Amino acid sequence: MSFDNHLIYAFLLTFLAGLSTGIGGLIAFFVKKDNIQALSLGLGFSAGVMIYVSLTEILRESSISLQGVFGQIPGEFINIAIFFTGMVIAAIIDKLVPEDMSHNIEFLNGNENENLSGCRLCRTGLFMAIVLALHNFPEGIATFVSSMANITLGVSIAVAIAIHNIPEGIAVALPIYYSTKSKKKAFGAALLSGMVEPVGAVVGFLLLQSVLNNVTLGILLAAVAGIMVYISFDELLPMAREYGNGHIEIIGVSLGMLVMAVSLVLL
Repeated sequence: MSFDNHLIYAFLLTFLAGLSTGIGGLIAFFVKKDNIQALSLGLGFSAGVMIYVSLTEILRESSISLQGVFGQIPGEFINIAIFFTGMVIAAIIDKLVPEDMSHNIEFLNGNENENLSGCRLCRTGLFMAIVLALHNFPEGIATFVSSMANITLGVSIAVAIAIHNIPEGIAVALPIYYSTKSKKKAFGAALLSGMVEPVGAVVGFLLLQSVLNNVTLGILLAAVAGIMVYISFDELLPMAREYGNGHIEIIGVSLGMLVMAVSLVLL
């Protein structure tokens, strides 16, 4: 296969992997606006996915990258330090995002307390869209580079990332849909966060070939893992418990972890 064909296939695979985030966003079209239990279950599911993939897959990959450069023990300590640095970065971003992003958001029945809940959800959805976009950037680079080296390997990685991106799209779309009642906004935010992957592919091809190495990749992955865990514990889980009855949010978390665990084993 020629270099040009490799280039086309690599970009196409990266684009399709990113597009799957929009598929997750389509869940907004099938969830009733007044179904609080579905929201609680969905938020719990999203938290389960993000916690599991961060602690078992992303953090492991970052550890391998850093240990390969700095050695086993120093590399692992650096990995841990960057992971918690990512959590600190997430906390700082959280403080910088305005508490009241919109005074006109109506949530469910539209009373004042629910209006505030809608603001929280919108803020969470936008925060997650930004962070997942950052998360998808190195994924786009990884898919593209792997595909350029070996199309079969690229397809495997693209499929795995696509499956991971679907629940991530749900994580972005649900809060925005419930806060704005707009399916277009929910789907659009999820889709845009996924479209960062082909952008990452282009940037990786044009700019990062000379500077992207195991150190920079490991740092990016470890920081993203910390940010995703922070979002899950600070935003998703508290809201899932607030909107749920009984232990439905725990069921959601467990299902999210199960789906992600099975997908990682199969792929």
